[in-house]
Amino acid sequence: MAGSRGKLFLLAALAVLSILSLPATTHGWASGGATWYGGPSGDGSEGGACGYKSDVGQDPFSSMIAAGGESLFKKGKGCGACYRVKCKENPACSGNHVTIVITDSCPDAQCQKRAHFDMSGTAFGAMAKPGMADQLRNAGVLNIEFDRVPCKYHGKKVSFKMDAGANPFYLAMLVEYEAGDGDLNSVEVMEAGGTKGHAKWEPMRQSWGALWCLDSKTGKPLQAPFSFRLTTGNGKVLVANNVVPAGWNAGKAYQSKVNFPA
Repeated sequence: MAGSRGKLFLLAALAVLSILSLPATTHGWASGGATWYGGPSGDGSEGGACGYKSDVGQDPFSSMIAAGGESLFKKGKGCGACYRVKCKENPACSGNHVTIVITDSCPDAQCQKRAHFDMSGTAFGAMAKPGMADQLRNAGVLNIEFDRVPCKYHGKKVSFKMDAGANPFYLAMLVEYEAGDGDLNSVEVMEAGGTKGHAKWEPMRQSWGALWCLDSKTGKPLQAPFSFRLTTGNGKVLVANNVVPAGWNAGKAYQSKVNFPA
């Protein structure tokens, strides 16, 4: 009997080890809600809480965007994350998924009860059968299924758009078009001289949404060119060297030469 118990214990232990060795599932379809805002064929809002402004209506966002409840917006740390969304229950639903990007916050009560996407009219209508977009937009609140997916920007590189209020003593910029995870957990900057060991990575502060900033701590102007180290919510790291040059201008966007793998 003792030998049988020992064998059973060994088999149970091996079964547990087999389960632990299985790859973790990080994504999968979940249930949520969806509404829409803005114009029926519009891009939601150009004053969104992520700070992308009119970029939401242009390639690569192309109006396929949504404001997310707090479980999706995450106090701005969810800005840029991509999701597949589909509906089935309404007769106008195609059942096919559309891919959207979180570019805004939805503070309404219904957005806080469960995972909720307040989509642009364009994105919401894209879930409909051909010719039935208006009918779907008249449906009110939809029950939907959603899934987190990698962002794919087809060759677009990470962009650093200097804030209108940025100056030599206050570095502030919008970071957008991150492929892969899409979101950012942290941003660090290195001033000129880093390649010679005269500078180090300094953590930037999330100002709001997708805007990050750093104040001069020495009373002297911050020294460009600036390099950036980006870390996503899943811990993936990307370094963009010497993106913002000396003589940079507030309000101007500077394209890096790199992006996360999609």
